[in-house]
Amino acid sequence: MADLQTQIDYPRGLAFEQVWAALMENREQQKETERFLKESLKESSEILNKKIGSLTNLFGDFTVGMIVPKISEKFYELGLDFPKANPNAVVNDKKNGISFEIDIMLENGDKAMLVEVKTKLTAERINIHIERLEKMRRYANLHDDKRAFLGAVAGFAITDEVREIASKEGFYLIEPDGENFVITPPNDKPKEW
Repeated sequence: MADLQTQIDYPRGLAFEQVWAALMENREQQKETERFLKESLKESSEILNKKIGSLTNLFGDFTVGMIVPKISEKFYELGLDFPKANPNAVVNDKKNGISFEIDIMLENGDKAMLVEVKTKLTAERINIHIERLEKMRRYANLHDDKRAFLGAVAGFAITDEVREIASKEGFYLIEPDGENFVITPPNDKPKEW
């Protein structure tokens, strides 16, 4: 039996410069592909972030919509009468540099309650709400509004730690309870701004 040998024929006659040029062209194509993939990933990420943001806003709007119709009644059961419930209230005092939004503002002649509504309530959101109430007090003082301002926070996902912080800061806590919601007053006297 004869030995079978396999022999591969490589193209001959290619100059080093031709091989180098082909390698450099391949390298440029790889760089272009990488740039394309990075740009595509960035665009996809931005689109995804916008869609998640829209979904979060929709869920927040749903939460506010669920709470607003019954919130005055629930606070009345706790001895607080707020005949006016205004969702999505805005203060925009450009002259004095005071601007903020309020998810729900409850009002009567002596008091107002600013309610922050979040899907997931965090300590950071509570601190931001404290700042909002301080801004409200400054705005009210500038406009001779003598009402006391109270705070409430609402959320679907709330840890025990955040519940404790909300209570310590003097906030009413609003949480879902089946198809309804419950309001828990702070352990001590509610804080007024």
